[in-house]
Amino acid sequence: MTTDTAFPIQTAGALTLVADIGATNARFGLIDDTGVHDQRVLRGADFPTIETAAEAYLATVRHLPRPTRGAFAIAGPVTGDRVAMTNLSWAFSTAHVRGALGLERLVVINDFTAVALSVPRLTPADVRQVGDGAPEPNAVVGVLGPGSGLGVSGLVPGPQGWTALAGEGGHVTMAPISDRESAVLAQLRKRHDHVSAERVLSGPGLVSLYEALSILDNREPEAFTPAQVTEAALAASNPHCIEAVEMFCAMLGTVAGNLALTLGARGGVYIAGGIVPKLDGLFLHSRFRKRFVEKGRMREYLAPIPTYVITHPLPAFLGLAEAASRA
Repeated sequence: MTTDTAFPIQTAGALTLVADIGATNARFGLIDDTGVHDQRVLRGADFPTIETAAEAYLATVRHLPRPTRGAFAIAGPVTGDRVAMTNLSWAFSTAHVRGALGLERLVVINDFTAVALSVPRLTPADVRQVGDGAPEPNAVVGVLGPGSGLGVSGLVPGPQGWTALAGEGGHVTMAPISDRESAVLAQLRKRHDHVSAERVLSGPGLVSLYEALSILDNREPEAFTPAQVTEAALAASNPHCIEAVEMFCAMLGTVAGNLALTLGARGGVYIAGGIVPKLDGLFLHSRFRKRFVEKGRMREYLAPIPTYVITHPLPAFLGLAEAASRA
């Protein structure tokens, strides 16, 4: 368990329990009308259910009034009361969890719906622009982000404010642009019936790219983690790690451009997740932006659309605060 002290604030007003739950970690916190505080990170595998993890967190904040409302972001589709996470064994009924935790109200949304809802609350200090372009006011926004998986969402403006889209766009089929990418995807199809964007644009996907590139060049891949692939690329110590990260950035540009075209995202496309911010200058000088706009006849449509990397440490919590306020 770790403590995040990014928001050293005092509580004021009613508390809402918030949680951003991914494949590996569940980050909990409390929000009130002054912001987010008392954050803790728990390993999902250490708890049999979401409510036991929530109770373990609440036990660490007994000095505060017990929250009566909750807002959870889940890595997986949320289509009704019954929720099953994509990459974690937790499955639950929202109504049951609400009762078990003694909450009057509980909102459960997809994790990238939460990230999308955070975008209107971001400040210029929370993002880094990649390439040219400027957003059109009150225009659709695209959001995607590689982490343990690939999250995809969007924001649509309307008379009652922004509506976040809940979908599973990370599982669209990945399309190659070059012969080298075609060979990599052919290699991955030997292991997977369907090579989705998430198969290459995620932490595990980064490792898959490295392994496929090594095998194509008749080299035995090392047992690297995603962090080790990234570190080797940043240190320029392994040519296949460098190529894997370069291909990752380029493919992300392709998928981001597809999203912009699909949604008509004239308000910009935002990249979230834990991988891209760590690439820093490597991403800024990658082929991401070039591939984003290279759509043949639609190049002039895409060129004015800005692309941003979200650098805020907790965008999902900002989105959960928005979801909680609406509920």
